[in-house]
Amino acid sequence: MTEPPELVAIVGPTGTGKSALSLMVAEALTAQGRAAEIVNADAMQLYRGMDIGTAKLPPAERRGIPHHLLDILEVTEPSTVADYQRDARAAIAEIQGRGGVPILVGGSGLYLSAVLHDFRFPGTDPELRSRLEGDLEESGAPAMWHRLRERDPDAAAAIDQGNGRRVVRALEVIELTGRPYAASLPDESRLWQPARVVLLDVPPGRRPALKERLARRARQMFDEGLLDEVRTLLDAGLERGTTARRAIGYAQAVDVLRGRADLPEAVDDTVQLTLRYARRQRSWFARWGEAVRLDAEDPELSRVALDVVGDGAGRGISP
Repeated sequence: MTEPPELVAIVGPTGTGKSALSLMVAEALTAQGRAAEIVNADAMQLYRGMDIGTAKLPPAERRGIPHHLLDILEVTEPSTVADYQRDARAAIAEIQGRGGVPILVGGSGLYLSAVLHDFRFPGTDPELRSRLEGDLEESGAPAMWHRLRERDPDAAAAIDQGNGRRVVRALEVIELTGRPYAASLPDESRLWQPARVVLLDVPPGRRPALKERLARRARQMFDEGLLDEVRTLLDAGLERGTTARRAIGYAQAVDVLRGRADLPEAVDDTVQLTLRYARRQRSWFARWGEAVRLDAEDPELSRVALDVVGDGAGRGISP
């Protein structure tokens, strides 16, 4: 492997083995004398106590490799893309300042784009935001989403209609700028700094098997104690949070504990939402022309990924 780049990113839909590959790449780079450190790019792994439902690697399984931006927020605190961009870029700069190689790892497309690409945030207007949030409280997220669809169909198609916070932000940006919301999203043709981006996925013909694995993993979360984890988080104020409470699996577990759903219904909802989320991730990453697409199930994935990190070569797969 030739000299690694100053920044590596390992991204892709959920369940494709990003964490395992990042550890292997980090160990290989460190063995070559370029100490690598991992920067989390999973929006929900920012939260303390949200472990089972986010598949967060326990410290004992991190192989001594430093990890950044894990467990930095309480579940009552909001997580914004702007804050994440600031914190992730600061962590990357610190690692590079020590002569190390930062490896950005995760599947939260907007968060990753905010760090990797040229992304400048539109301003905010407290009066306008307050009015829109009042409308959200009165009308509900689906009604606000339909309003967004009338103003900007492309933005509505990219935002889940249950995500009232993002719908409000999109409507705010449209009113502030007079332009479609997409005009304020990252310019994905321009990188913030040179980076080697590895995109893990499986070819279309093998995606049904991946869906089955994702479904099993979603069910396993409940078997492994997700309800108990959520009980503890409720005591910590989960329902007062604006971001953490919407996490897939956690919202459904809360419904069970509050008597609004039975367990089989919650598990099924979690499975369906997980599959829908994977589709949205795949659609987001499909635009990334600079990424090298690798088959997550390639038996030679480790070698190919190291080739990519070293010189950009390697066998890819189609979007």
